[in-house]
Amino acid sequence: MNRHHWWRDAVIYQVYVRSFLDSTGDGIGDLAGVRAGLPYLRKLGVDGIWLSPFYPSPQHDHGYDVADYRDVDPVYGDLDEFDRLVASAHRLGIRVLLDIVPNHCSSEHPWFREALAAAPGSPERARFHFADGRGPDGSEPPNNWHAMFGGPAWTRVTEADGRPGQWYLHMFTPEQPDWNWRNPEVADEFDQVLRFWLDRGVDGFRIDVAAGLFKHPELPDSPDPEADARTRDSVNPLAWNQPEVHDVWRHWRAVCEEYTARDGRERLLVGEVSVPSAREHAKYVRPDELHQAFFFDLLGAPWDADAFRKVISEAMQDIAGTGSTVTWVLNNHDQVRTVTRYGEPAEGSGLGAARARAAALLMLALPGAAYIYQGEELGLPEVVDLPDDVLTDPIFRRTGSRARIRDGCRVPLPWSGQASPFGFTSGAEGAKPWLPQPEYFAEYATHRALADTRSSWHLYRDGLQLRSALHQLGEGTLRWLDTQPGVLAFARGDDLVCAVNFGTAPVPAPVPGTPLLSSGPCRPGELPGSTAAWWIDGS
Repeated sequence: MNRHHWWRDAVIYQVYVRSFLDSTGDGIGDLAGVRAGLPYLRKLGVDGIWLSPFYPSPQHDHGYDVADYRDVDPVYGDLDEFDRLVASAHRLGIRVLLDIVPNHCSSEHPWFREALAAAPGSPERARFHFADGRGPDGSEPPNNWHAMFGGPAWTRVTEADGRPGQWYLHMFTPEQPDWNWRNPEVADEFDQVLRFWLDRGVDGFRIDVAAGLFKHPELPDSPDPEADARTRDSVNPLAWNQPEVHDVWRHWRAVCEEYTARDGRERLLVGEVSVPSAREHAKYVRPDELHQAFFFDLLGAPWDADAFRKVISEAMQDIAGTGSTVTWVLNNHDQVRTVTRYGEPAEGSGLGAARARAAALLMLALPGAAYIYQGEELGLPEVVDLPDDVLTDPIFRRTGSRARIRDGCRVPLPWSGQASPFGFTSGAEGAKPWLPQPEYFAEYATHRALADTRSSWHLYRDGLQLRSALHQLGEGTLRWLDTQPGVLAFARGDDLVCAVNFGTAPVPAPVPGTPLLSSGPCRPGELPGSTAAWWIDGS
């Protein structure tokens, strides 16, 4: 059933372009570097890649502040290089997804510059959220909303006559003004943006802040002003998850279907959807809306068998029940790397790595699609000791806190060698990666990973190969098996069993015999702690 829908069980590799591979020697990854790395990704066995934003941008949020949606920033290449990348990927059987940012743009976008130059109430300002301030002189923000990256969600502008004027809304940083999707000009503009890239051969889009776009038309105060700004506004019904957003996704789905009807090649829409529950999440993947939406609950679950079972069960019930498949993720460019997230230093440095390997094998056994963030296949840990003076995350700039910064998971990949830049950058002698790589990255370089059959890279590659060969892994349901506390086990179809021991002590395996694949050494009949394994036909 639905085997022709490639996206339902696809494994997509997220390429953070800036940190993947640098072809020019300037210390910043680029599109030509991605193209050079395609054979590596083909060998790994992924079905497609998702490219982080590479559009012209002042880089206040590394490309998520877009100044021009129809071009390539010179630091990453140009449109000709993009076309070569797409052609090369397609020759290797790898699909290409672009990251599109429809909730906000750059403060340097031409339309926003026009808005700043125009008068209050003008058509130019109507493309954004401009409002008069409160108080007798308008010196207070229009409401009490906070920005996701710290501080108020409003910035006051200086009008043409030099006096303080209106305020504009930005749910992230002042350099990222929010579009007003109640203005039809905005919807028309993004319709043309989609078509521009679809005409260049892309296979779909990852949609940033897909539950955003629409705000309450009256922009009232939030009822919980004392709550933490970042977590509050991600579920604030006044700023996110407004019902009108679903009409946008229905239209975008229709645009994709139009292209599919021309050549039979399905285009994918996958949304970054942060909503309070799996039930709300399911609304975004109804048959006429997004094909997929990232299910972040697994990423956020603690290392606990009951917690994992709960989130998996809810996803299978509420999301798969729509006719879509669940889109599983364990990491991305905004999260602490899995090895570090699962680690407990007091119990040994290898614990996080073992758990990360087990979680990866679990994810690849689940029905649906899976997304892998670059470097996870190498077992890279988070770089937690970057000096303050090299940090670039706007969260750090706006809050002064390192608590939620994302630079540590964005450090450029190590490819080869014993010292930085580890093959990441080439060209002029002394070129340095845009974020410093620690010395221990030598242990994780791809050339070492490929040579060591015990590496995380080989675990991912073997899991992807088996997943592809065993058709029941992509579709269908799962059946939970009875296990002792701390162990999670399920069957897929009639043959496959996956089990994970969340504890630290060995337990009897749910299936006799040697596993077909395991995240760590397994003796027949035994499942060690912090280990996952697959069995087929009891073998």
